[in-house]
Amino acid sequence: MREWQGRTAVITGGGRGFGKAFGAALALRGAHVVLVDIDGAQAEAAAQDIRVQGGSALGIGGDVTNEVRMAEVMAQAAQANGGIDLLVNNAGLHSNEYGQPILKLGLAKVRRLFEVNVIGVVCCTLAAHPHMRGRAGASVINIASSAAHLGGSAYGDSKLAVAGLTITFARELGPDGIRVNAISPGLILTETIRNELPEVTKQRVQAMQMISGDGLEDDIVEALLYLASGKARFVTGETLRVTGGMAAGV
Repeated sequence: MREWQGRTAVITGGGRGFGKAFGAALALRGAHVVLVDIDGAQAEAAAQDIRVQGGSALGIGGDVTNEVRMAEVMAQAAQANGGIDLLVNNAGLHSNEYGQPILKLGLAKVRRLFEVNVIGVVCCTLAAHPHMRGRAGASVINIASSAAHLGGSAYGDSKLAVAGLTITFARELGPDGIRVNAISPGLILTETIRNELPEVTKQRVQAMQMISGDGLEDDIVEALLYLASGKARFVTGETLRVTGGMAAGV
C-alpha cells in the first residue's frame, strides 16, 4: 500500500469532493499530496484530515486561472520530493449551475466557465510541466464529465474541450515521458449530489445507464489510481468513462 512513497501528487479542487477523496487515497499509498483549492482554508482542512491519519499533505489556496500563482504553487509542491509525479486537474465549475444552454447562461457566465474548466487545465499543466519532465511514471489526469458526450449545455461543452486537451497534451508531453489521460464520470453520488440533486433527475439519468445502481465516489478514485499507476504505463490520450454505460458510444 506504499507504492507512492517518495512521490508527489498535486490535486486541484482538492478541498472537497473528488479532489479530497483522491488526496486521501494517494496519501494512504504513501504519496505526498498537495491539495490546491480556491478556498485555501478548505484545502488546509482537507490536508489536516490526511495528516491526522498519518499521511503527508499540504493545503494551498490558489486560483487555477492565475498563471503566476499556479507557477508558485507547483514550485512549492515540487520541493518535497524534487518534482511532481502526478497532476490531477480536478478544479472546475459544476453542472448544477452551469448545465444550461448557452443562450440562458449569457456570455459572462460562459466566459467564466471556460476560463476555469478549460484555461485552468492549460494553466496548471503548463505550470507543472517543468517539474514533471523526466520523472519516471509521471502523468496528468484531467477530470472531464459524461456531459461532454451528451451535448446540450455549456458545462458539457467545457468538458468536451477538456477531453480534447487531453489528447493534445498527451501528444505534446509524451516526448518528456509524461502520460495524459482523463476520467469522464457519470452520475456519481457524492455528498453534494446527494444533497442537491432532485430525485426525479437522478431517476432520469440512471434510466440511461446500461447497468443499474449508484455510481460512487470510490468508482472514480479507483479509476484514478489505475490511470496513475504503472498498470497504465502504455495508456495515454484516453478518456475513461465511468458512467454505468450512460453516454456510451464510439
